[in-house]
Amino acid sequence: MSDSPYGDLDRPPLHEAALRRALVRDDGLWRDVRVVQETGSTNADLAALAREGAPQGTVLVTELQTAGRGRLGRRWSAPPRSGLMFSMLVRPGVPVERLGWLPLLTGVAVATAVRRMTAWSQDEESGDVAVDVRLKWPNDLLVGERKLAGILAEKVEDGLVVGVGLNVGLREEELPVPTATSLAIEGAPLSDRAPLLRAILREFGTWYREWDALAGDPERSGLRPAYLELCATIGREVRVEMPADERWTGVARDVDAAGRLVVSGTSGDRAVSAGDVVHVRGTDG
Repeated sequence: MSDSPYGDLDRPPLHEAALRRALVRDDGLWRDVRVVQETGSTNADLAALAREGAPQGTVLVTELQTAGRGRLGRRWSAPPRSGLMFSMLVRPGVPVERLGWLPLLTGVAVATAVRRMTAWSQDEESGDVAVDVRLKWPNDLLVGERKLAGILAEKVEDGLVVGVGLNVGLREEELPVPTATSLAIEGAPLSDRAPLLRAILREFGTWYREWDALAGDPERSGLRPAYLELCATIGREVRVEMPADERWTGVARDVDAAGRLVVSGTSGDRAVSAGDVVHVRGTDG
């Protein structure tokens, strides 16, 4: 591949100035949008900027992330300009017990924007969309059982940094694992990432400002019903893998007021806030 950002015409570069013009408004959430060609981790870099006093609404986007991390420290990597890798700095004024909704809110925003931007035949009868994106509690976006995107939220002093890694133009032979997918693989009529990034940030801004204004109330803000409608985990048999090597299975029944997954097992209902939740398929248990 050429070193030029235009070396692969299917993967045009992002333009910082254009994104700022489109997103930064006096009456909006977004205060600054920065695009870098390469970095280890947008979350780590934005956390450093937050400690230096960067304002809420700062967004950091990279064309290539070399040390990205997913939940539980998993690596997340992709070729240059094949995806959207970005982090957002927010300082919500909500009770600490409701902060667990922030990654779920991000999932709703990303899934909603992706579904809208990839629609091919959204007529009144079928409502078909090109990519049927669903949410896997708490931090993944799926198409079927394949992972399209991941979300990582981290506390930084009085704020939170929320990172998103979304596979856009990744080709089948470039997948890091066979359980991943991309918008291109799913046949989405979308190659320019800029309109998609703008749509995601606008959707996030709408949800976040309402949620924040209502002190993080997931019902009054409409967040909880929106999440449940998109969530592929609810109603599924799941295996919960806790940090101390504890494993148990049950049926994911609900998401509670704190954003925890309620799993019904042999010993009754348990609310899960940490650990890994695996969708059980067939005899996988």
